[in-house]
Amino acid sequence: MGISSLGVGSSILTQDVLDQLRKADEASIITPIELNLANENDKKDALDIIDASMKNLSDSIDELKNATLFDARSVEVTGTSVEVTADANSDVQEFSLNVLNLATKEVDESGSFSAKTDTIASAAGSLNLNINGEDFTIDYDDTTTLDDLKNLINDVAGQEVDATIVQIASGDFRLFLSSANTGANQDITITDTSGNLSGTQLTSDKTTVQNGVDAQFEFNSQLITRHSNTIDDLITGYDITLKEVGSSNVNVAQNREEIMSKIDSFVEKYNSAVDELAKMTKSSTDSSERGIFSGSSTIKGMKSTIENMIGSVGGSVGTMYDFGFDVDKDGKLSVDKSVIEAKLDDNAANVEAFFAGGDYENADGSITTLTGAFVDMASSLGEYTKYNGNLDQFQTSINDRISTLEDSKITATERLDSRYEILKKKFAAYDLMISKLNNASNVFIQMANAQIAAQKQ
Repeated sequence: MGISSLGVGSSILTQDVLDQLRKADEASIITPIELNLANENDKKDALDIIDASMKNLSDSIDELKNATLFDARSVEVTGTSVEVTADANSDVQEFSLNVLNLATKEVDESGSFSAKTDTIASAAGSLNLNINGEDFTIDYDDTTTLDDLKNLINDVAGQEVDATIVQIASGDFRLFLSSANTGANQDITITDTSGNLSGTQLTSDKTTVQNGVDAQFEFNSQLITRHSNTIDDLITGYDITLKEVGSSNVNVAQNREEIMSKIDSFVEKYNSAVDELAKMTKSSTDSSERGIFSGSSTIKGMKSTIENMIGSVGGSVGTMYDFGFDVDKDGKLSVDKSVIEAKLDDNAANVEAFFAGGDYENADGSITTLTGAFVDMASSLGEYTKYNGNLDQFQTSINDRISTLEDSKITATERLDSRYEILKKKFAAYDLMISKLNNASNVFIQMANAQIAAQKQ
């Protein structure tokens, strides 16, 4: 390895010497700062993982503390004659629907025209189109064709009737009018108010192809009549669509599948959070096993809060253990959903009150008003997870330490840079002095050697 001289080449005060001195100073000054900085960044990364776990746990708790979860309804229909949907918090019940006939639209057909371009009137005038008791005035003149009339009807009365032209055979075109809605009240009449129509195809020749009729069905054997096959006024919150003649049985129940899914999610997120906290707060004399937050009272306190939640929430009427939840010796949460199912079968309102808050009916008939087990959990966890809560403050303290350490490293590095820039100049000057002394010494040596050589001759 070559030697890098700072001056003219004394080979004594070299750059390598400076580098070795700099390395020793960095080891004693910069390296401790870098180690502390790496440790704080590791804490920051670990806290991000904890923060994500807490967010997932909080979200799962929020879903269970929301009373609307218990309002969701599931609908089971046996049979194909109807479709039924139920709004949240609608009545829970079973019933039968026997469809006797479906509601139909009124369909009328005009008399025959030789072409759709045939004119319909000899002079200007108007006709009255009446549908379901509502009048529409259609103006025409001697240039209005059958096709024009179709378009006029759709423009003026399209919300109540559909007009179309159908070619029945060669030279046989007819105007068909179909009511937009169903029911026995959908009569369609045309009256020539001006008397200028060319023929009777649109008036007296008009025939009814299909009568509009009301839907008829039996609700639990009670005969019901409606104008439409879509019914939203039979039971509050229910939308019933009649599909075909026949009988169906309908069971509207609380959507327990959704409730159980949210409970499963809570158990999963709880155990994930506890696992992360246990790993990061583990105490050990072995540094490779010791958790990064083993000495943090904030993180250890949060872990204790989470572990104590299951046994501490619920008010005076019971605990989470009474509803099928259990924690094993390793802190893992589990749930026996059959216990919750039984509780829901017995008194669904009490389960909702226990979980999400409300009035809980005791065995003696008295009422206890509860805040809700999951509401209490959210409150306990919120002390750590809310804005400017314990986790926020802890994260801020880590960020502050990282910032301070980064500033310290910059300052220490700048000081070393300055120190070694000065040393470099001093070494260069010393190197030059040594080189001059070495050169002078060489001259004396050469003179002495020359003197000795002369004396030998």
